[in-house]
Amino acid sequence: MDTARLDSLLAAFRQKKLLVVGDVMLDRFIWGAVSRISPEAPVPVVEVKSEDAYPGGAANVARNLLPFCGQVSVAGLVGDDVFAGELDGLLAASGIDTAGLMRDPEYQTIVKTRIVARNQQVVRIDRETRRALGEAMRARVLAFLESRLPEVDAVILEDYGKGFLTQALVDGLAERTRGTGLIVTVDPNPNNPLHWRGATAIKPNRSEAFQAAGLVESGLRSPATLDAALDELGQRLFRQWDTEMLLITLSEQGMALLRKEAPPFRLPALAREVFDVSGAGDTAIALFTLALSAGATPEEAAEISNHASGVVVGKIGTATLTPAELAASLHER
Repeated sequence: MDTARLDSLLAAFRQKKLLVVGDVMLDRFIWGAVSRISPEAPVPVVEVKSEDAYPGGAANVARNLLPFCGQVSVAGLVGDDVFAGELDGLLAASGIDTAGLMRDPEYQTIVKTRIVARNQQVVRIDRETRRALGEAMRARVLAFLESRLPEVDAVILEDYGKGFLTQALVDGLAERTRGTGLIVTVDPNPNNPLHWRGATAIKPNRSEAFQAAGLVESGLRSPATLDAALDELGQRLFRQWDTEMLLITLSEQGMALLRKEAPPFRLPALAREVFDVSGAGDTAIALFTLALSAGATPEEAAEISNHASGVVVGKIGTATLTPAELAASLHER
């Protein structure tokens, strides 16, 4: 992709409005140093230096979009607790529309707290209660989606398997988008096997793709072996999910864009150093969808997504990137 084409797409990004729907959460980081082992148990003592909080899960997808596009909205479920207020505040302060955050006093806002010392994660503490979306709340969510769909250029469904995305909700959204030409992409979770019929694109990672297809994942180290496996994988997933395309992230082997009746379009991994893969999948689906909505070809969208992911894995924490960083990565290569 040359400089002129990238600049044209980045300009088009700024005119787009995207809606992210899925499991929202709060990512908290406690940064510290370890200099001794506790006398009480054989565990490190972390001396806290600072603390940060960021939108996580589907909210992190929205956060990744924000530096690039004109308007970002997020829909998800939170509790009626202090963490919900903190998440809402972080999103609203950054300019993300939070009208779709549904509060439920019987629900606990999902919080993931990571304790990091010397750039190494020591432990993660999760606060969550997995519960399927109830009928009354589903009706509220669908009413919100119906009001917003005419205003947006694309919808991203981000499934962390926490219960927000149910088959009834996905089917309700599919009914409202069928025949509209609206781009709908999915980041699936194999522990929540749903039918994503009608989706424009689905983006599993390698292990999720093999699990969903019912195949055993092998080493797949040689390009020929990988391409043969991707061919069978694609055939199974296209039959199962009835989507137009698959974008499969392959960790150290980059990405593969699969389309029916076409050979895989493979992109190499670009990160020089990998510090933290937290949220890399969020970045991949965010930029891929935004690029498609702006008129990029699927191959161009995959290339942009691959570069964006390569930037964020070189950062620590639930990171995002800027248009300048994306442009620098593309121009460099």
